[in-house]
Amino acid sequence: MDTLAQLKAGQLAGSTRLNLACGLTEFPREIFDLADTLEVLDLTGNALSSLPDDLHRLTRLKILFCSSNRFTELPACIGQCANLSMVGFRSNRITHVPAAALGAKLRWLILTDNCIEALPDEIGDCHLMQKLMLSGNRLTALPASMAQLHKLELLRLSANRLGALPDWLLTLPSLAWLAWAGNPMSVDFTTPHDEDGITADIAWAQLQVEQKLGEGASGVIHQAQWGDKPVAIKLYKGDITSDGTPLNEMNACIAAGLHPNLIRIEGKLKDHPQGVAGLVMDLIGPDFANLAALPSLDSCSRDVYPEGARFTPPTLLAMARGMASVGAHLHRHGINHGDLYGHNTLYNAEGDCLLGDFGAASFYPQDGSHVATALQRIEVRAFGIWLGELIERCEGVDPRWVDLQQACVQPDVLARPDFNRVSEALA
Repeated sequence: MDTLAQLKAGQLAGSTRLNLACGLTEFPREIFDLADTLEVLDLTGNALSSLPDDLHRLTRLKILFCSSNRFTELPACIGQCANLSMVGFRSNRITHVPAAALGAKLRWLILTDNCIEALPDEIGDCHLMQKLMLSGNRLTALPASMAQLHKLELLRLSANRLGALPDWLLTLPSLAWLAWAGNPMSVDFTTPHDEDGITADIAWAQLQVEQKLGEGASGVIHQAQWGDKPVAIKLYKGDITSDGTPLNEMNACIAAGLHPNLIRIEGKLKDHPQGVAGLVMDLIGPDFANLAALPSLDSCSRDVYPEGARFTPPTLLAMARGMASVGAHLHRHGINHGDLYGHNTLYNAEGDCLLGDFGAASFYPQDGSHVATALQRIEVRAFGIWLGELIERCEGVDPRWVDLQQACVQPDVLARPDFNRVSEALA
C-alpha cells in the first residue's frame, strides 16, 4: 500500500502501479506526476465522489479501481482514457451510467453492488467487452444493443430486478459463464430452499472448530470435528459478491445433491451463536489441489496455470469425464453452475476431480424449451474452454478430444453438444 505522503514527496516517481486508501475525499493532483508510467490506479476504500475531467492525461492508464467510495455516477471522464481496459466501481452509490463513461477499449467492467436501474444503449458499442459484472443493482431490463457484444464471455446479473433473460442473450457466441439468481423471474428460475428438511441440521454445539482453511468472497472455511469425523465448515458472509448472494450459493450447494465429483454436504449449520448461516461438508484430503489460479488482470477471463503444468492423457481423460459427468448431473437438475473454471476444480494426480464454488449457480426449468437448451450449451462452452486449457498442457492427446473441444466452443450456441453427448464422446 502506497501512502499519500510518499506521493507528495515524489518518492513514487516512475511507478506503474499506485494504491491509495487513506480516506481521500478529493483526487490528489500529484497522481498526474506519474502520467508517463502509471498503468494501474487503485483508489478503493476512500470517500471519493468524483474524478478530475482531465483524467485522460494518464495516457498509459489501463486499469482503474474505485470500489467502496461514494460515487453516484460512473464518471464520464474515464471514457476519455485512451488505454483504459478494466474499470471497477463496486459498492458505491451509482445510479447513472453515462454513455460517455464507456471507453472503446473496455474489456472488463465491474459495477457490482450499486443502484443502477438502466444501462445506456451505447454499451453495445463496447465490442472488446469480455467480462461484465452487474450483480446487486436494480436493473429491470438489458439494452438490446448488448446483442452486439460478441466477445462477452462472463456476465453476472444476479440480484437485480429482471423478469426474464432476453432471447438475444442466449445467442451470444462467446458467452460461457452466466449468473442470474436472485431476480424476480418465474418460480422455475429461482433457487429452491431446503424447506422439506432433506438436508440434516447440525448444531454448532456438536462441532469442535479447528483451524481456518481459507476465505473467499462468500465465506470462511474452517476445519472441524463432528463427533469422530473430520469435516469442513463454511460460514457464509452476508455481503453480495460479484457472483451473487452467499445464501443463494448455500441453497444451490444443497440442491445439487450427491455426485462423485461434488463435495459432499453433510448438513446445514444450526444455532450458530451469531446466527451465521453455514454448511458442514466433507473434508477434502491433502492430495487434492486447485487445478489453476484465478484469472489475472492481464488474462481477464482465462485462468492462470502453474508454470510448467503438464497432464498425462489418462489424467486428462479422467478429469474430463468427471467434469462432463457432473455437468450433466447439475443440468439434469436445472442447475447452471455459472463458474465452471480450473480455479474451481480440485484434482489429484490420478485425475479425480471435484467441482466447487456454487456462488454463481442459477436455476432454470427443465421444460425442453429453447431457453433450457441454450443455457446448458452456454455452460458447455465453459467446459470446452476448461478442456482446451488441459489439452494445451498435455502431450499425446487423442485427436477426438480436440474435435470434441472445438465442438463445445463453436460460436453457434445450439450446435454445441449437451453434457450427455460430451460424456458419451469421452466414454
